[in-house]
Amino acid sequence: SLVRALSESLVGVVVSVSHTTRPRRPREQEGVHYHFVDDARFQDMVDAGEFLEYAQVFDRRYGTARASVQHKLAQGLDVILEIDWQGARQVRQNLPHCLSIFILPPSRQALEQRLRARAQDSEETITGRMRAAVQEMRHYDEFDYLVVNDDFNQAVETLKVIVLASRQRLVSQAIARLELLGTLLA
Repeated sequence: SLVRALSESLVGVVVSVSHTTRPRRPREQEGVHYHFVDDARFQDMVDAGEFLEYAQVFDRRYGTARASVQHKLAQGLDVILEIDWQGARQVRQNLPHCLSIFILPPSRQALEQRLRARAQDSEETITGRMRAAVQEMRHYDEFDYLVVNDDFNQAVETLKVIVLASRQRLVSQAIARLELLGTLLA
C-alpha cells in the first residue's frame, strides 16, 4: 500500500495501528495490522475517551488510540492514520495542526479492479464498498491535499514531498527548534 511504502522510504514516519471490531483475516497479526477487540471493549474505550477518532464502517467499528498517537508525536515522529473522512474530521478537531491527505483512485473502474484483485470479498460486499467509496470521495474537499493514485511510485513520491514540506511548517519548526529560537531571540 501507499502508506506502507511511504513509511518504509522516509525516516521518522510511522503508521498508527487502529483498533477494530472486525474479525481477523488470515495472515493478519494482532498489534501489527490492527488491535482486534470485541464490541464491549471498543465501547469501553469510547466511553473512557481513549480514542483520538473512531467511526463505524459497514458493520464494524474502527478507532485510533489517543495515547499511542500522542506518544509517537512526543518522540518527534510523523504518525500516519489510515482513516476515513469521519475519522479525519475528528482528528482535525482534536489536533488542529494535523495534515490531511485524501487519496483518490484514477477512476471508479480502477477502484473496482483493485477491490476484486484482493479476492477476499463477495460480490455484494464489493458493490457495497463501491457505493461507500463514492460517498467517501464526496468529502475530498475537507482535506489539505489531494493525491491521485494512478501511478504507485509517483503517488509515493508525492506523499514524501508533502510530508517533507510539512516538517518545515512553522508549527513543526517552532517545537523542533525551540532551543535555537530561544538563544537567537534572547
